[in-house]
Amino acid sequence: MTAPRCVFRSLLVIGALWCLAGCQHRLIVREASDKPAELFDSRPLLVEHGIASWYGGRWIGRKTANGEIYRAGDLTAAHKKLPFHSKVRVTDLRSGKSVIVRINNRGPYVKGRIIDLSVEAAKALGTYDRGLARVRLELLREIPVLRTSNLRAKNPPRPGIPTAPAPSDQSGTNR
Repeated sequence: MTAPRCVFRSLLVIGALWCLAGCQHRLIVREASDKPAELFDSRPLLVEHGIASWYGGRWIGRKTANGEIYRAGDLTAAHKKLPFHSKVRVTDLRSGKSVIVRINNRGPYVKGRIIDLSVEAAKALGTYDRGLARVRLELLREIPVLRTSNLRAKNPPRPGIPTAPAPSDQSGTNR
């Protein structure tokens, strides 16, 4: 082979590889949510048993009792007495599935029912098609998670290691 022909083949192979490199699959990695995970104590503050239902339809887009707009896609619920923004684990006694919801509304006002779930919460629990389900409610106690460093200094002194004295403001002259 002659030198120009060898160079041409090398350039052709490099060009082909360069083109194929553009066709490679890229791995799409989802960024972690800005919202940190919540941790709950294993001992609930309150346990209730009863019937759960779900609500949607004409309530979608209306204000809830705490002033939020009801969105069917949120994991929220209505309860007669629990404080707003409480987190509650709702467990379907038939299937064992559970979902954690946030209380943002009041109700249900139907005798025998203890909680009204949002549409998304009912779907996550697997009770959407049934409409009603026997459930156990557990009022959860959140464990605070340290979100920032509790250190006061960038380089805190370590025990047993002497630190240098702070520089003095005095320049040594008498004024």
